[in-house]
Amino acid sequence: MTDFILASASASRSALLTGAGLLHRCIPAHLDEDALKDECLLRGHSPKSVAVKLAEAKSLSIAKDHSGLVLGGDQVLQLEQDLISKSTSVHDAGLLLRRMSGKTHYLHSAMALSENGHLIWTHVETAEMTVRTLTESFIDSYLKEAGDRILSSVGCYQLENTGIHLFEAIRGDYFTVLGLPMLPLLAQLRHLKVLAS
Repeated sequence: MTDFILASASASRSALLTGAGLLHRCIPAHLDEDALKDECLLRGHSPKSVAVKLAEAKSLSIAKDHSGLVLGGDQVLQLEQDLISKSTSVHDAGLLLRRMSGKTHYLHSAMALSENGHLIWTHVETAEMTVRTLTESFIDSYLKEAGDRILSSVGCYQLENTGIHLFEAIRGDYFTVLGLPMLPLLAQLRHLKVLAS
């Protein structure tokens, strides 16, 4: 297989690639994501399009200095008319959970592949996430148990762990929720003859 680079420090994305048998290196892209989001919104991009633009920017920023295939990924959480960024403290996570309680939000998970400094493929999937009505005591105990690790997730939950207890319904692909829609990615890698078909 050609040199395959994940332009991210995301442990969950890397674990998904490893689980699928995809040998890769992780080289995080260091971008001002909030500034990129703001620019996209000023230009009138939809939340889905914002996720794609962020994935493209990550992929291209690493691909310009490295040969091989570079995968960029990003996830945007849309709650009502707002795009939600990662919480910076457990206190802020609690405020977000209270806001999401009893509501449906959307996770847009985008991927972009670049090769030799050029973008060659993008894809985005959406999961519809309905949070059940959460009590104050549940939120407090959840935050105490989960601690700082939930700050790495844009929605302050990790579905593969105790975050599953937050939800009443999920419509969409499990891998999309984790931040890397694997089936379209594997199909594209087969199309590129990186993987055997």
